[in-house]
Amino acid sequence: MARLSPDDSDPLSIQPPIFETFDERNARLALERVAKEISDGIDEEIEKARVNERKGPKPIKILLLGQSESGKSTTLKNFQLMYDSKSFRAERASWRAVIQLNVVQSFRSILDAMTRVENQENHSPISPQNPKKAPLLTPELLSIKARLQPLTQVEKNLIRRMTTAGGGEVEATPRNGHGVISDLLPSKGALKEIAINSTIPWKHAFNRIIKSETRTSFDSADGIDWDDPEDPWATLNACSQDMIKLWNDTVIRQLLAKQSMRSEDLSEYFLDSLERLTAPRYIPTDDDILHARLKTLGVSEHLFKIATSGSVRDWKVYDVGGHRSQVRAAWAPYFDDMDAIIFLAPISCFDQVLEEDHKVNRLEDSFKLWTMIVSNPLLKNTNIILFLNKIDILRTKLASGIKLKDYVISYGDRPNDVDNTTAYLKRKFGGILQEKSSSPRVYYCHFTTVTDTKSTKYILSNLKDMLMRQNLIKTNLIS
Repeated sequence: MARLSPDDSDPLSIQPPIFETFDERNARLALERVAKEISDGIDEEIEKARVNERKGPKPIKILLLGQSESGKSTTLKNFQLMYDSKSFRAERASWRAVIQLNVVQSFRSILDAMTRVENQENHSPISPQNPKKAPLLTPELLSIKARLQPLTQVEKNLIRRMTTAGGGEVEATPRNGHGVISDLLPSKGALKEIAINSTIPWKHAFNRIIKSETRTSFDSADGIDWDDPEDPWATLNACSQDMIKLWNDTVIRQLLAKQSMRSEDLSEYFLDSLERLTAPRYIPTDDDILHARLKTLGVSEHLFKIATSGSVRDWKVYDVGGHRSQVRAAWAPYFDDMDAIIFLAPISCFDQVLEEDHKVNRLEDSFKLWTMIVSNPLLKNTNIILFLNKIDILRTKLASGIKLKDYVISYGDRPNDVDNTTAYLKRKFGGILQEKSSSPRVYYCHFTTVTDTKSTKYILSNLKDMLMRQNLIKTNLIS
């Protein structure tokens, strides 16, 4: 272990280990050389980017805004898929790990729900008025629960790799909070998630660089090392049939519904495809990656080179992730020179509360954020595109009988169907803009499901053409 010199005035000056051998010294120096080369390379790329930005045309800048889990990261993935498909494919190994984590965390939540039922049944008082009922969980279900315990270790290992590589942190964040605006309560079960710092390359933990041409187990096209000893696929494959049986069990579905745990909160997309996801040599599809959920903290910048009309322009897309207080503070520096803001409002969340504040309804929070954006004088000339997102989940909720008027009092007695609710919400956001904007302005509104690549591609293509044209007008290249 390296030691600090007590006589050195520089607190960062480190001397070699006291009993370092010749081989250890050579290994240490080799690592230091590699680290310096990487650091110098990063500095060189940063300087090149600065020079290029000063030389060439100003990049088109887009800011993605919205509350946590509004669809910002999924929108960014769509940009990658459309305009940087090579790097999108290269990240399959890391997104494969996120998908595995989504699956095991969903099952841990299901197992926790089963444990709560067991505890209730074991502690229910027995009396003539309250005779002992047949247990809800059958011996078979309890056996499956016991056999799925190895998933807990899989979850720990995946979190360890991500947080060690990516500066992550684990948080207790209940995904499925319900509540009326006037009386909001947290959900019964908190599903712990990890939050990854967007400035640290956590994906490197799963994209192992293998130079040997003899390693046939490494799929270079997808960046997956099939010989990775820490890959949890073997455990997931062994548990596959029990996982499928538990997820499809009627009693378990009823149990989850009673505990206000909805299918969309439990990565339903993945749990409906368990046989495929737990198969040996599973490679995520584009749709799988779009559905993968991972909370990010901080502001991340992504550069795309987008061609149109025979020319190539740099686009910078900023994704602001994090908690409510962090997000508000982080937006300000990016306000004044954005070409466009894509604001995502998840309209399906009208019956949910914020993870970080169970007294605040999520739809109400989106209204407040929207008000803050459109009323900011620095943004009066910025294009604003509103994505009223997760319309697919909204449709499912309304069909199940959940009423918008129970959570948004002003909706009144209007019909509880998709056409009327979406029209009302569009008018509501439009009315806020008209009332709060410092000057008359046009905004663009789309009802979206950003996990739907086809419709999102169409919207982003139109956005690209619009911004390119406006940028040319601004630089007097066209009239």
